[in-house]
Amino acid sequence: MTAEVAGFDAGIVTLRVSGRLTQAELRLAQQQTVSAVGPRGRFNILVLAEHFNGWEEGGQWEDFSFQETHDARIGRMAIVAEERWRDLALLFTSSGLRPFPIEFFPAASLGAARAWLAAGQ
Repeated sequence: MTAEVAGFDAGIVTLRVSGRLTQAELRLAQQQTVSAVGPRGRFNILVLAEHFNGWEEGGQWEDFSFQETHDARIGRMAIVAEERWRDLALLFTSSGLRPFPIEFFPAASLGAARAWLAAGQ
């Protein structure tokens, strides 16, 4: 499994996720995101879930410290993954409960996801 920031360009943080996501990897990716964008300014997030197999079972997924600290800086989040992950990915990211829109895009729609993020800047 990997979860890592693959780039930060034009206000968009690209996060690549594959395999089974663990809490430790999510925390590391969140730290990488903060390092990439710096202490100020707004940014969008593009999550690319490739060969994704879900989330680690058990544990304490209720750590919302990243959201509490940084949600006000996030403009939009786009998730690109296989269609079978749509509902769970939107639930995991708390779509509808956070102060910014989160949209899901099927794996073949990366261009549409990038366009949607760019339109929100």
